[in-house]
Amino acid sequence: MNEKTSVFGSSGFVGSSYVKYNPDQCISIDREDNKPRTNNVLYFISTIHNYNVYDNPHLDIDTNLTKLIDVLEECRKLENVTFNFISSWFVYGKTDQIPVKETACCNPSGFYSITKLAAEQLLKSYCKTFNMDYRILRLTNIIGSNDKKVSAKKNALQYMINLLRENKEIKLYDNGEPIRDFMHVSDCCRAINTVINTTEKNFIVNISNSNGMKIGDIINYAKDKLNSTSKITHIPAPNFHKSVQSKDFCLDNSKLLELKYVPSVSVFDAVDMILENQ
Repeated sequence: MNEKTSVFGSSGFVGSSYVKYNPDQCISIDREDNKPRTNNVLYFISTIHNYNVYDNPHLDIDTNLTKLIDVLEECRKLENVTFNFISSWFVYGKTDQIPVKETACCNPSGFYSITKLAAEQLLKSYCKTFNMDYRILRLTNIIGSNDKKVSAKKNALQYMINLLRENKEIKLYDNGEPIRDFMHVSDCCRAINTVINTTEKNFIVNISNSNGMKIGDIINYAKDKLNSTSKITHIPAPNFHKSVQSKDFCLDNSKLLELKYVPSVSVFDAVDMILENQ
């Protein structure tokens, strides 16, 4: 196998971070180009939240499914291709039991979530049909100081941290009690390397440090560190939010640990790094 990796989606937060951490290993492929330059592919191209249904309901389908097939069509022209697909914890849908293992039933409900799971299924079928190998990496919530496009829809934790910096009001759903699983982007990139460099193929693995915490606890920590005067208001989660996400969620990372990945950045260390670098 060629030593370098063809990276699709290297302009996004995690994709650009991965290329930055592995500059000698990566060949960045232009967004309009579907052709890999090597037989080892790392695919980040994706929408990033469930809210596109309100203004462009075709976007998740076009980005997460049609573009994927276009790239796969080019990949099968090469020999011995391994397609490493970056997926999301959103594919699991609502669950009452955490942490969630890879073997859990997936039942997503939002357009983004559904198309990510459909992409996984299409990838597995395509690879079986055309004798290609794959790995599917389901990422948890990834945070880091170089994510410059945070919003209430995308990377809401860092969006709220930015509000704390400006001493603006914070609105927390459900008294800040919901549990989420956050991982610093540097750990995420190391975890990705752990997975794509293993000899094992044709499997699914959760990318997570498996350290679920209450969002309110993280926000209060950041507020104290910043000496912020922001008012924290507690509000009910909107109906749409409740319909497409679990109230509590955390990934089980046992399989990742079996591949010899070792976490290095705690959630609070990750928050400290964000506070120091923005």
